[in-house]
Amino acid sequence: MNYRLLTLIFNLVLAGVFNAKAQYTFSQDVAPLIYDHCTKCHREGEIGPMPLTNYAEVVDYAAAIVYEISTGHMPPWSPDPEYVSFVGQNVLSDDEIEVIHQWYLTGMAQGNPELEPELPVFPEGSQIGVPDLVISMDQAYLHEGDYSDQYQVFVLPVNLQEDKDIKAIEVRPGNSSIAHHAILALDTTSTAIGFDALDPDYGYESFGGFQFEPTNSFWTAWVPGTSPQVYPDFIGTKLWANSKILLQMHYGPTEDDQEDLTSINIFYADEPVSRYAITFPMSPYDLDESFFIPANTVKTFHGTLEVPVDLSLMGIAPHCHLLGQSWEVYATFPGEDTIPLISIPDWNFHHQGFYTYPNLVHIPTGYTVHCIGTYDNTINNPDNPNNPPQWVTWGEGTEDEMYLCYFTVIPYNIGDEEISLSQEERAPAIISQENRLFYPYPNPASRVFSVNFGIAKPGSHSLYLFDIEGRRVKTLVESKYYAPGLHTIESSTDDLNNGQYILQMIDSDGNIFSRPLLIID
Repeated sequence: MNYRLLTLIFNLVLAGVFNAKAQYTFSQDVAPLIYDHCTKCHREGEIGPMPLTNYAEVVDYAAAIVYEISTGHMPPWSPDPEYVSFVGQNVLSDDEIEVIHQWYLTGMAQGNPELEPELPVFPEGSQIGVPDLVISMDQAYLHEGDYSDQYQVFVLPVNLQEDKDIKAIEVRPGNSSIAHHAILALDTTSTAIGFDALDPDYGYESFGGFQFEPTNSFWTAWVPGTSPQVYPDFIGTKLWANSKILLQMHYGPTEDDQEDLTSINIFYADEPVSRYAITFPMSPYDLDESFFIPANTVKTFHGTLEVPVDLSLMGIAPHCHLLGQSWEVYATFPGEDTIPLISIPDWNFHHQGFYTYPNLVHIPTGYTVHCIGTYDNTINNPDNPNNPPQWVTWGEGTEDEMYLCYFTVIPYNIGDEEISLSQEERAPAIISQENRLFYPYPNPASRVFSVNFGIAKPGSHSLYLFDIEGRRVKTLVESKYYAPGLHTIESSTDDLNNGQYILQMIDSDGNIFSRPLLIID
């Protein structure tokens, strides 16, 4: 049992012994957390197994919610937010978890329904507009209700007569209740067609990869709850004429036979692309030892990769299977600061994804990228597919293992660090019906923190930070115009002392919204 869970259980015991005085209500304290962190997936037609869209539903599943957030299983976000922040980060702080615990222990009071925030309105169809091209599966795929995972690759012809510059790729799963995640690749050969012909079902089964090395082995990825990546101006990717899109769908376990008919929305670049993003992996070729995991051992592999030219890093995606335990990726240069890239302290095969940085990350020439993956091939690993443990090496099957970390990069230009990759202003995942200020994250914060806020109508807005005595200590935004939608800003803690702070937003009509407390340590 981890330290965080022990601490939370200890707090719960204390709360029961001393009959905690704090009386939280659903309307004012719990609903904002559930709607911000859970409802996007936990609603009708989405992957969450139960809806969490109102007071009655949350009360029905309150015990399960407390357990899931205490163990860290939910919300399904694997990277450590204290190490690096990413676009779309979905993390509950310990204080927020404690609010839900205390509300549950003290009777789950509803409070005044008029004070409950409006349920977010999620867009139907494309989140980012009208696509230039839609590529769909030719037929529905039947995923059998036998409680098993399935990885199926569908070969989708493009039928373009010329290459196209692409600014965004949006995966639209046909059945969100079973679609766990998707990885897309491009094939300009007939190799994938050959694999498809050998499988009697629609598409072909392939756990882990595509059973060969496609022309572009990682075009994009999708996981539930994330918005599609919209590239900034002059940055994009390429879709080759007459290529095949390889859509690898991971379908999660289900008790009933279910069908899926997924489509892909493709958006052409408005301006000519001058900087093409490429994705490459660190693999066992970058290890100084063979990739073997003996039975009854916990094995750590440390790969290194020298950076030959200045790069701007856009996103990252570690990948392994059921023996995986943790990942840490960073870049170093003698005498210089280490650049943290991602830490996943508790790997979950079912919650993997591709993670985009809020801004381009500069990795200078001469730096070394370190990629450290740890695997547990003992009986202490509850996900170990073999009992007793067996000798394991590289393979496509779930019971085999992989060591991969994908990096999406462009050549570096001066000023890249200022280029934002957050697309909330261009493609809000949540359409605000009222002005809203969300909790800052991570919380507590040690280096940087981010703030999400929703704008219902265009206008100039300000965000400030006050200390616990009510003195303004920092201006985050001063009378800046924002369009309707969900927005994110990031701020450093370098000029702030350790302590507690209150976040405040003033909208264009002079209304004040506050979110206590931001803790800096």
